[in-house]
Amino acid sequence: MSYHKLLFSEMKLRTLGRTGWISRLCDGVSRRGKVCFSSCSPKVCVVGSGPAGFYTAQHLIKARKDVEVDIYEQLPVPFGLVRFGVAPDHPEVKNVINTFTQTARHSRCSFYGNVNVGKDVSVEELQQAYHAVVLCFSKFFLYMCVCVCVYVIRGMGVPGEDLAGVYSAKDFVGWYNGLPSCQELSPDLSCETAVILGQGNVALDVARVLLSPIDILKKTDITHPALEALAESQVRRVLIVGRRGPMQVACTIKELREMVNLPDTRPEMVVADFQGVIDALKDLPRPRKRLTQLLLKTALEIPGEMEQERRNKASRTWGFRFFRSPVKVLADPDHNRTAGIRLAVNRLEGSGEGACAMLTEEVEDVSCGLVISSIGYRSVPIDPSIPFDSHKAIVPNTMGRVQQAAGLYCSGWLKTGPTGVIATTMNNSFDTARSLMEDMDSGVLHISSAKPGSQTIRALLEKRGVKPVTFSNWEKIDSVEVKRGEATGKPREKLLTVEEMLQVART
Repeated sequence: MSYHKLLFSEMKLRTLGRTGWISRLCDGVSRRGKVCFSSCSPKVCVVGSGPAGFYTAQHLIKARKDVEVDIYEQLPVPFGLVRFGVAPDHPEVKNVINTFTQTARHSRCSFYGNVNVGKDVSVEELQQAYHAVVLCFSKFFLYMCVCVCVYVIRGMGVPGEDLAGVYSAKDFVGWYNGLPSCQELSPDLSCETAVILGQGNVALDVARVLLSPIDILKKTDITHPALEALAESQVRRVLIVGRRGPMQVACTIKELREMVNLPDTRPEMVVADFQGVIDALKDLPRPRKRLTQLLLKTALEIPGEMEQERRNKASRTWGFRFFRSPVKVLADPDHNRTAGIRLAVNRLEGSGEGACAMLTEEVEDVSCGLVISSIGYRSVPIDPSIPFDSHKAIVPNTMGRVQQAAGLYCSGWLKTGPTGVIATTMNNSFDTARSLMEDMDSGVLHISSAKPGSQTIRALLEKRGVKPVTFSNWEKIDSVEVKRGEATGKPREKLLTVEEMLQVART
């Protein structure tokens, strides 16, 4: 049957009312006018249900009317860093969950939570069951036992970093956002001064949560234990330390503006850190120029009367400290916990984004009881059979195609390294999906032969005693969390353990 005849038949059937079977048949017409029955539909497996996973699935489903996508996730709940990484006072960023939910509810998409790829099922078994496998891991699932690589926290590499009172930003964010593996953290917030190492958006998120009035936080989806701890917190001063200067700061202008306008706080900057910055403004690209101008205004300009009055009344302070690198965490007299941090004073070699920080012999000690390291993550390989670039800490790929591994693709930080925001992830995920579709159209992927997909994997999981959580199971969890939140005036009150999640999902 020609393509035009198929279209005519479809229009006629729309008028008469189509049965479900005919509807599915018409949905199976490809761009080339060929009918693909479900038994021969391309089956794609996505590992990881964060933004990278869902954006990849979304693009595949929209672009091809015959593709079927299954998403596998280690935890019983979906959405990755949108749930566990986005700051609780940024609900607008979490609205992307609505789009992901539409994708998960699509007739050609299935979600399988509570499945630990690498432990419950191997990547090799997934490759046998699917035409293509796309690896998409969220940065906050650092303990995932995947047969490719895991993300580990980049340590400071200085004496004393194992003292009580030193935490990674990943763990601290996971604690207040409800990541099950971080719920035993119980950070000590009894000190007056906290030092955050790193000046990216995550560092500013942590600073803002530490200093936000509790009346603001109690209206968010921050966890109840974290809210209680922050209500009793004695932290009144937060220093955000970076190894380079104001023109290399890694945060965005939105995050900086939120810090500047945070109620009951005032900025505390070192004027000398901004020497020569005004003269360099004219040569900066526009986004960097706007960010630097806001920094200069905050640090150097005399505020207006209303702003000055607001600052005078503030009970908490925050500030950037530039040109500083940690060299030692200082212990209290009993050598039990953190009492301060020693910072080396740096000088810059070069200029602009490529400027390098060089240590000098000058150091300064800062008294503090809390040190939070937000200096990044890197992936490490845990399966020698998968290609891995140790220098770039990524799976080597060409537009998402894993090198020397036909049918294997990657997206998110495995593809690019730990960089960018959710919008960045969306674009690189769409690129990976396009690469996969090009390979289907060109014949690089042999989609003419049927693959069993989830049918085989579900059987394997059942044999191994693993019961996946479906998206409808997740919606039970979602409903319980929302109802618990409504009782206290919050968007939701998250379940904090895998056991609780599974109990609700299987009720």
